[in-house]
Amino acid sequence: MKRFEGRNAIVTGASRGIGAATSERLAAEGANLLLVARTVEQHDHLAGSLRETLDRCRRFGTRVETLAADLADETSRAKIVPHALELFGGRLDILVNNAAAAMYAPNATYPLKRRRITFEVNVHAPVDLMQAALPGMIERGEGWIVNLSSGSARLMPGPPFDLTPAGRTIGVYGASKAALNRITQAFAAELEGTGVRINTIEPRAAVLSEGAAELVGDQLSDDQIESMEAMVESILAVCDGPPERTGGVLVSLDLLDELAIPIRSLDGSRPHPGGQRVERGT
Repeated sequence: MKRFEGRNAIVTGASRGIGAATSERLAAEGANLLLVARTVEQHDHLAGSLRETLDRCRRFGTRVETLAADLADETSRAKIVPHALELFGGRLDILVNNAAAAMYAPNATYPLKRRRITFEVNVHAPVDLMQAALPGMIERGEGWIVNLSSGSARLMPGPPFDLTPAGRTIGVYGASKAALNRITQAFAAELEGTGVRINTIEPRAAVLSEGAAELVGDQLSDDQIESMEAMVESILAVCDGPPERTGGVLVSLDLLDELAIPIRSLDGSRPHPGGQRVERGT
């Protein structure tokens, strides 16, 4: 029996990057999936689409469906969990809140409209989806919610502040992820003992998804880059953790080291030869 066989999952932001890779690995491990992103077809300038993720996931033989939804719009995102419950006979086991709005700009001129979008997608959308998913999970006494966070949520040491170019423009994004960490822990504390596990997980090093590569890829050395396979492996560990693993603000490689989890390929068929790190372009 495969690790996630018979479990039903939602993954947001599933058209590319960490969301697409996590979806592929969950399907490889037997999960049924609802893949969510704003558009089903190709993005206007980034590689990847829900259609491509769908094709990669369906080759494993599980049920995989897509839903176009705008996480910044409360009406649009309100249909996600009900649609999943309809598809999967009323049962949702795993919710991966991966979608994020990452718009970097200097704080002194950061527009209000962009601030609102950032917090809508990075904070309010995960909260809405958690609230929609929780009743069924609580009733069954089991469920896993994983919210993707970021090291940018942590306070910077200083003064003096030693900022990279990206560090000068990432404040609003980091603030939204700090809010996500805190509210995730509050949910977990409130629901302790129900069997629902709620955690955030963040990369220890940069994961060069399509968007990240475009924004900061040229500012990072190879030893600052974490393999996509390692990040996905850590997410799966949180999607399958015991009841006591809840309320954590977890770090990908730290968790893998703690649990001595080997890193496997995205199709789950073999050890990932690159391990935790990956050289640029491989």
